[in-house]
Amino acid sequence: MKNKKKRSYVGILSSIFAIVIGLLVGLVVLFLCNPSQALPGFGTILTGALTHGMKGIGQVFYYATPIILTGLSVGFAFKTGLFNIGTPGQFLVGGFGAVYVGILWTNLGRGQWVAALIASIIFGAVWGLVPGLLKAYFNVNEVISSIMMNYIGLYLVNWIVKSYKPLFNNLRNESKNVAANAVIPKMGMDKLFPGSSVNGGIIIAIIVVIIIYIVLNKTTFGFELKAVGFNQDASKYAGINEKQSIIKSMMIAGAIAGLAGGLLYLAGTGKHIEVKDVLGSEGFTGISVALLGLSHPIGVLFSGIFIAYLTAGGFYLQLFEFSTEIIDIIVAVIIYFSAFALIVKSMIGKFQKKKDGGNET
Repeated sequence: MKNKKKRSYVGILSSIFAIVIGLLVGLVVLFLCNPSQALPGFGTILTGALTHGMKGIGQVFYYATPIILTGLSVGFAFKTGLFNIGTPGQFLVGGFGAVYVGILWTNLGRGQWVAALIASIIFGAVWGLVPGLLKAYFNVNEVISSIMMNYIGLYLVNWIVKSYKPLFNNLRNESKNVAANAVIPKMGMDKLFPGSSVNGGIIIAIIVVIIIYIVLNKTTFGFELKAVGFNQDASKYAGINEKQSIIKSMMIAGAIAGLAGGLLYLAGTGKHIEVKDVLGSEGFTGISVALLGLSHPIGVLFSGIFIAYLTAGGFYLQLFEFSTEIIDIIVAVIIYFSAFALIVKSMIGKFQKKKDGGNET
């Protein structure tokens, strides 16, 4: 228990170290681009999201909602021994399911947004099922299969949206607006953060984080999933169906990413499925969120909010004639050092195990 806590502290400190290094690199880039405006620009990155008070904080939560869940999708799979890099495809396919129900199923009345979110979960789970089946029964690396599913999902969604007239706005080359009943209710967020785009989606995201935390750490089901991730052969010997566990892990990860897509496209902020050959950034950002949060559900929640905070502050960099891509550089450096921190943490864990083994003998 003591060693476990020690490794947890090492992980938290390494994440903080990654953040500090990322911010310092960002400051250096600002000085290289425009020395006279570097410090004001850096101050804007740190405080820009708070410029408009509660409205700014609300915007941070709005940006954080989808990336918390895509990060949770990656983190959940990683905790069960899988690397789900298919979140962009699952995110898009899940979002398509939500948009389809949100546009066409108007007869559901006020329950339309709930049905649309359920559709996003189902569509995302199905898209996660395929890599899970390939991994479980044919030992196909889930990284390769999920990357392939990303692009299959992208072009399939583009084709359906463009070819099915009730869904397609040909003037803007994107999906049509969802019905008013399909927009996620504010759930009091408009009172807390007046003028912002945040809605009840952030509450749903936090609830999902708590559920996944409980499943992974407090249930037999979660223990079995993690056990298969640690050692498939030992799990099989203990009576756990490792193939079913792999499939369930990928389906749950896909469902979480699909829900993220549903929460974004049903937010009522003018987000549409654009028919273009580019995957959504939210899916890829989820990987960085999971790395920074050490794949822990609560860590993912806070890292998602942190990256959303940087993104919101970065919009104001243009006032100092800086490109907003500087935020991407900072996040990329944070990802790099977060991955490095995971390696260091793993090495420390192995060293500690050897040391404990030697002490026992």
